[in-house]
Amino acid sequence: MADPSFDVVSKVDRQEVDNALRQAAKELAQRFDFRGSGTSIDWSGKESIVIESGTEERAKAAVEVFREKLVKRRVSQKAVEVDEPAASGKTYRVHGKVVEGISPEKAKEISKAVRDAKLKGVQAQIQGDQLRVSGKKRDDLQAVIALLKERDFGIALQFVNYR
Repeated sequence: MADPSFDVVSKVDRQEVDNALRQAAKELAQRFDFRGSGTSIDWSGKESIVIESGTEERAKAAVEVFREKLVKRRVSQKAVEVDEPAASGKTYRVHGKVVEGISPEKAKEISKAVRDAKLKGVQAQIQGDQLRVSGKKRDDLQAVIALLKERDFGIALQFVNYR
């Protein structure tokens, strides 16, 4: 029988992000403090989000509205990167993007954290944009999951295919 294993991935439910964006756009259109500020939020391409507003403060407030909607939909804050507002003519623009997959640098950092735990028989292998962790004992794998949950790697991590 093969050793127990699980995969460490960083995936985002695009439908939930889209729902959060649509809810934020609806709230921005209806809220009194956003009236007349020309504030809007929409997709800009497949993975990019653009927030436009007449003032920097309203742009930052729109980002907070979007983040609140993400939290209500149980999407990790680490799954969306948002830049600072930048002046573009008479409006302020905020660019954001949805972050998916584990970069090679992050994968190496996670793999090193697993090795540094010094659990006997546990190995981590990088497979594209995910990481496969295998070991002799299921208890050791659960210890690795607990270790990775308590550390902050700057990305949203999920643990799938636990066998």
